[in-house]
This record gives sequence, C-alpha cells and structure tokens, in this order.
Amino acid sequence: MSDATCTTREPAGVPRRSPVADASAWRSADLADDPRWIRHLGAAELDEIETALARAVDRKLRVPFSREDFEVPAVAALLQEAASELDHGCGVQLIRGLPRRDLTYSECELVYWGLGVQLGRPVSQNARGDLIGHVRDEGKSIEDPSVRSYQTRGKLDFHADKLPVDVLGLLCLRTARAGGTSRIVSATAIHDVILHERPDLLQVLYEPFTLDWRDEEPVGAAPWYRLPMFSECDGKVTSRFTTIAYFHSAARHGAEHAITPEQDEALHYAQEVANRPEMQLAMDFEEGDIQLLNNHVTLHARDAFEDYPEPDRKRHLLRLWISYPPERRRPVAPPLHERLKLVDAGGIPARAGV
Repeated sequence: MSDATCTTREPAGVPRRSPVADASAWRSADLADDPRWIRHLGAAELDEIETALARAVDRKLRVPFSREDFEVPAVAALLQEAASELDHGCGVQLIRGLPRRDLTYSECELVYWGLGVQLGRPVSQNARGDLIGHVRDEGKSIEDPSVRSYQTRGKLDFHADKLPVDVLGLLCLRTARAGGTSRIVSATAIHDVILHERPDLLQVLYEPFTLDWRDEEPVGAAPWYRLPMFSECDGKVTSRFTTIAYFHSAARHGAEHAITPEQDEALHYAQEVANRPEMQLAMDFEEGDIQLLNNHVTLHARDAFEDYPEPDRKRHLLRLWISYPPERRRPVAPPLHERLKLVDAGGIPARAGV
C-alpha cells in the first residue's frame, strides 16, 4: 500500500473543530451557476475517440487494456483538467457529448475503459470481479442482505461507493422510462452543517460503525467491517457514508454488530441534511453522459425508477472505480488503511462461483 500516513492529525475519533469550508464544501447554488463542473467533448476530442476506437476494434482489444492502447491526447488533457477539479475543486465533473447512439454496447465499453485509464487504474467492484460494473435493475431487493443497492430499481440514499477509490465514474447507456434522477451532495458541506447544528452527532460520525460486507468479503475475512463515517488526515476530511441498509444488516452477524440508537440518529440526520434542497444538485442523465465524482468528498443518490418493458430499453449505466497512483492519492486516516489495501490489491476480490 502507498504511504498514506498522516503527518498532522487529531487522534482517531476526535472530530474536526472547525468547518472544512473549502471548494469541496459546496451548496447547490454554487454549482447551479458554475460551468466548470460540465465539460463538453468537442470535434477534436470526438475525432480522437473515433480513431482510437477503430484501432482498438481492428486489434480486437478487450477490457482490460492499457492507457497506451488508447491514444487520445486531447481527451486526456481534458480529463486531467477534470481531475484537477475533482481533486482540488468541487469534486464533481460531467463529461457530455459522447455519441452514444453511434456506438454499440461493446464499443461503449471500449471507449469508457479507454477514457478511464487516462485518469488512473480501474479496480474490481464486486465478487464477480467486474472491472466495468453494470448499474441496472436485476429484479432484486435491498432488503436481501446479499444484494448491493445498484442491483435494484428502488430509491438509493446518499452514499459513497464501497471502497475508498479516488474516482467514481458512471456512463449512461440508457435512461429509464421514468425516474432515476441522479442526485449529488458535498459530504464536507454536510460535515460543516452538522458541526454547526449537532456537534454531538458529529462526534458519533467520527467513531467506528459496523457495516455488512453483503457476502462480498475477501476469502478468510470477517463478513463485516468497521469504519468511521468521517475522518481527518492532514487537514482533509474524508467521508465513508454507505447505504443505510448496510448498517442494519450487519446485525445478522451477531447482536454486537447491531447499529446503536445514537448511530442510527446520526446517519439519518446526515441524510436529512443531504436532502435539503439547498444542499443537493439533481441531474437527469442524457445518453452518453459521463459523471465523475471524488469518492472521498462527494455522495450520490438516485430516485426510484420505472423501466421500459423491452429488455434493450431498460436503464443501464456503466461504472468504473478508479484508483490514483500513490503519489497522487489523497491522504487518509489509519482507520481507512485496511480498505485502501484492498484498493491497492485490485479491488474486491473475485470469488469462484459468483
């Protein structure tokens, strides 16, 4: 694992006493009038993508392949500008203009991977070993403790994705018949509101919670894990909020893992703050949109949706979990280091038979 040791920090479990109040701690009005979070692919970038895709198809490339196999210098420059805003700005970017209707599903995967490796290293997202995840309704329920939330069509509360990867990417292949609006919120802005309104609950959120692996733990590991929802390292606050169902289902592994009333109150208060209109930004995806989020400081949610009856028209997003190289990585506090080891090892290990 890369050296992520904090050089200056409070002891684990001690909340930050001052607001974060940096560019990541935005409110909805800050982004509504700021064009920096939306970037459009121009003619030069699209020509590069078309040429790189044609070469990939001619060479019969399959995911995974390297950055050098997909040469798109103008697009790479655009993505590095986006990454700077992800890392040091608002933590949100939308790349718009990919001609989705001109591409087959397999071509979309090639292009998406080819763009993703310009930012970093994609890692496995589940026990299937998926490097490109498929976010769609699989007819499952979040009440099933072996189900991940992205496999359902229900409303998802605000959360970061399961491992502390640096960038979460979503490419929209198809939109829903109705619903499915994407919502994002700044976790550091939530932190600052709770610091002001309920510092007692902020204390709780800096202490460890038990979460359910939902049957995707590495071989030999416990089926649960423990993390604080907020932690600080070298002045940077990192959030690890996960879908609330993951906290409640941890009790199936023993009563000692059940969420406490104080923890439940703190989690629901954070969700209440996130759902305030002045805190969140809603966006309806267009086909071909690529949403990039800093997974350390930005939470995302989704409205419930209704699909078209035809299988080839159902809502479908492609997902990447992207890890930065060590020299670029955000420093994180020691309670997150075990999760970071999994990222460095390639993500959630694939398991036979899944």
